[in-house]
Amino acid sequence: MIRLMSKRSDPAFIQCNYEGGVGRRTIPKGGIYMEEGTIIHVDYELYNEESGTIIETTREEVAKEHDVHQEGRTYSPMVCIVGGGMLISGFEEALAQAKVGKETECIIAPEDAYGAKDSELVETISIDKLLQSVKDPKSLYVGAPVTIGGKQGQLSYLAAGRARIDYNHPMAGKTLKYSFKIVAVVEGKEEKVTALLESNTGHTDFGVEFTGDDLAITLPQTMLFDTNAAMIKFRLVTTIRDAVADIAKVSFIEVHEPRGFGVEEDDDNSEDLSSLSVAELKERCKAAGLTVGGKKADLIDRLSQQEVHVHDENCNHEEE
Repeated sequence: MIRLMSKRSDPAFIQCNYEGGVGRRTIPKGGIYMEEGTIIHVDYELYNEESGTIIETTREEVAKEHDVHQEGRTYSPMVCIVGGGMLISGFEEALAQAKVGKETECIIAPEDAYGAKDSELVETISIDKLLQSVKDPKSLYVGAPVTIGGKQGQLSYLAAGRARIDYNHPMAGKTLKYSFKIVAVVEGKEEKVTALLESNTGHTDFGVEFTGDDLAITLPQTMLFDTNAAMIKFRLVTTIRDAVADIAKVSFIEVHEPRGFGVEEDDDNSEDLSSLSVAELKERCKAAGLTVGGKKADLIDRLSQQEVHVHDENCNHEEE
């Protein structure tokens, strides 16, 4: 039995001890089974249990504390469906037995996370073959993602004219620790649909309206620029029908506003960033020292915030 350090002095803490592979779980303080299909908001940290290294967090203060804070990222609780099968089995089990508002920790063995390391998924090739598959040789380093013959892997060794590629999941073979809290259970059909839309697209400001059992979804302006929007809509219909009962017809409404809509005119005639391509936006972000990852809407948001910051600084100088 793997045990976590107890926080018995904290009445809001639930300790979750878990033996991987057999589905046994002990919850010393309280704990209930949540109904399968419940939609929840959950804050969490994911750690490598062996090294103590933090892998992921939804809480900004924790990211700053561990020096893994990402500028431009919006930190917010994850939306998930209890028993939905979208998470690793160990975390699914922990969520199913957690209480709302209670800090919970659980250690998950590889068998109930990303599996054990499979030696057959490790390949040794010549450096020449590796270089033929890589566009930029300068991007190679131990741990770098590489694609060989259409397969995605990690470069785990590079020396003496040979390279070792590991096609296992990067967290295969690792014992993981989750520290999490279910911050809310989503109630109401409109609220459930909105939560699913935002979590599955990365966009906000959806319009959601029911007429009887018919559902109308007005897409936000930012999603209209998403090149994958058509495929996303098909996936959303399936996700919503599976998670929310009694959904009849689903309609998507697109409102194409004129360029510059919603932007207040000012003396500097701010540029309409939405008219730029993704490549142009990334170049602008790179030049401004901003993160270049993410969707077009994310890039526009970062550049807009940068412009506001610069404008405020200029105004302050003028007042001085």
